[in-house]
Amino acid sequence: MTLPIHCPVCTLEEVSTHEDRYECVTCGHEWPLEAASSDDLDAPRVVKDAHGNLLVTGDDVILVKDLKLKGSSTTLKGGTKVRRIRIVAEGDHEVDCKVDGMSVMLKACFLKKA
Repeated sequence: MTLPIHCPVCTLEEVSTHEDRYECVTCGHEWPLEAASSDDLDAPRVVKDAHGNLLVTGDDVILVKDLKLKGSSTTLKGGTKVRRIRIVAEGDHEVDCKVDGMSVMLKACFLKKA
């Protein structure tokens, strides 16, 4: 079992491995294999919004576009303010929050800091 590798630029886990380097599938950033050490995996997760601002637990954010929720007919409208987000340590999303009383998991690339 291998530990997930995060891209140092966009912090997503969509990383492909080559002979001598890692490559982020999302943003195209490349870095050498030896750069990913166990010390990097123990560090707290760095989450940035769509404009590159650092997000932390407790921040208020605004949705930058309409988002259709999977498995539901609900659409979250762009411009909706979300209060008191929680940064997630692991997983395919970075933010847990409540929108209109529903618990929602979101990627930070669809948010901007309020």
